[in-house]
Amino acid sequence: MIVGIDLGTTHSLIGGYIDDKASLFPNVSGSTLTPSVVSVHDSGVIVGEGALDRLVTHTDDTVACFKRWMGTSRETMLGGRSFRPEELSSFVLRSLLDDAEAATGKRPDQAVISVPAYFSDPQRNATRLAGEMAGLKVERLINEPTAAALAYGLEQRDKDSRFLIFDLGGGTFDVSIVEIFSGVVEVHSSAGDNYLGGEDFLEVLFQAAAEDLGLDVKSMSKQELVQLRRRLDMMKRHLSSEDRVSSEFVVGGKSFSWSMDESRFSRLSDPLIQRLRLPLERALRDANITADELDEVVLVGGATRMPLVLRSVSRMLGRLPLRHIKPDEVVAHGAVVASGLHSRNTALEEIILTDVCPYTLGTEISRRDHTGQIHDGYFLPIIPRSSTVPVSREEEIWPVYEDQTLLLSKIYQGENPIAAKNVLLGELKISLPQHGAREERGILLRFTYDINGILQVEAIVKATGEKHEIILERAPGSLSQDEIKARLAALSDIKLHPRKKQENLAVLARLERFYEERLVDRDGLQHMMFAFKSVLESQDEKEITRVRKLILADLDQLERL
Repeated sequence: MIVGIDLGTTHSLIGGYIDDKASLFPNVSGSTLTPSVVSVHDSGVIVGEGALDRLVTHTDDTVACFKRWMGTSRETMLGGRSFRPEELSSFVLRSLLDDAEAATGKRPDQAVISVPAYFSDPQRNATRLAGEMAGLKVERLINEPTAAALAYGLEQRDKDSRFLIFDLGGGTFDVSIVEIFSGVVEVHSSAGDNYLGGEDFLEVLFQAAAEDLGLDVKSMSKQELVQLRRRLDMMKRHLSSEDRVSSEFVVGGKSFSWSMDESRFSRLSDPLIQRLRLPLERALRDANITADELDEVVLVGGATRMPLVLRSVSRMLGRLPLRHIKPDEVVAHGAVVASGLHSRNTALEEIILTDVCPYTLGTEISRRDHTGQIHDGYFLPIIPRSSTVPVSREEEIWPVYEDQTLLLSKIYQGENPIAAKNVLLGELKISLPQHGAREERGILLRFTYDINGILQVEAIVKATGEKHEIILERAPGSLSQDEIKARLAALSDIKLHPRKKQENLAVLARLERFYEERLVDRDGLQHMMFAFKSVLESQDEKEITRVRKLILADLDQLERL
């Protein structure tokens, strides 16, 4: 069974193309949105709502927003063990697969997973590895804007159209220009910022609250910081529908009340809005079109619910965007449609999906100035960004010195003219003939980049025809095959709580979080916790379900106070 997955910074979703339509599967809480949060429990790993609550009560054993670390070698200590971002993401994927199995009776073994269009090759490879660690064969990584186009059914329009997909999620921002014609969904350009999203707008509120209330952030405990950010996140959400919101929270045993209006929030967020403008302008420029030539603008991502974002996009592009599909479900719906296409579902017309290379790929060279002096470290682009993939380009290069017998071709990804300021992907060592003029001892360097993000670099020595080759499926700092096997073996020892227990663990985690956050109602919360633990001991599923619903209703009521 093949599924579509949106592996997001703040939430993740899964679904399948069933009965000729895209369907998203609910988690144990009945929601299609599963928080991308992982917590290590005494007897295993908790993912989702329960882990989100444990961010408050078990800060050192819980982590969120690790999608921003994908493609790096960063490790996080949880419960005395060290985890890479790929491993943390694999826990989220396993939890999603549990939900899919509960919904369909069959555990998926293949997936189409969405990634930000502006994800680099290391980040894409890390996403594939996360899928492998979760027991999946990742059939395709689909760019989020392409998925959004499929979700809106843009490919079904009866005339050629051009769209701008504006995707602002929890941690990343993408903008892509997509053209639809004759059953082809073609991406013309992509730009973005992998470190700009809803979390950054939350940071604006955090800084404003700290300044207004005179809070000494450095002296606050981890629990207090998490509690404060959680309250502020709720305020941010309410500002999407209300002009002014207020909240109360406890810091250092002292109660504080604070309010924010939408107008001030908009002013404070202006630097972030300006950061949205640059990728938008770059995408239009790379596609060689103007905003007036667009047929539609589509908003994607939960952060686009903020009125300040809607106003800014409308002002920048001179039109109101489409957003009739829930923005935080758009990409998941599109990934599910893509999974249906991959399985050749007969209800779907054949569609050709194209993507672009998000970054320029090239090599390091030396340049000689007008005096004959040699300057090292320059970047020679070979495949420009926004090239439609698959793509293959070549350049001829020569040795710098007459007696040079070895040429080292360093392969980079990025947009800086100085090679070292880009991302080093690998290197190729080429032996050159000892004799002959420098001009006769050149090499033909060919880069070939496919739709799966695999880069093949070939170097052919012109004088001898000798070929050197490297295939870059991973970037430096990623895991080798032996390391992957070792990590998989280690992960097999970690018990993921069965799906039936997750909903009960989530209730206990939420009770603990409420108790931690509040100075009132503590006796009642403690009584609820005792009562629920007692009914769990009875193993009476019907009674457990009844009590769980009552407690959740009470907690929902408290949440609104």
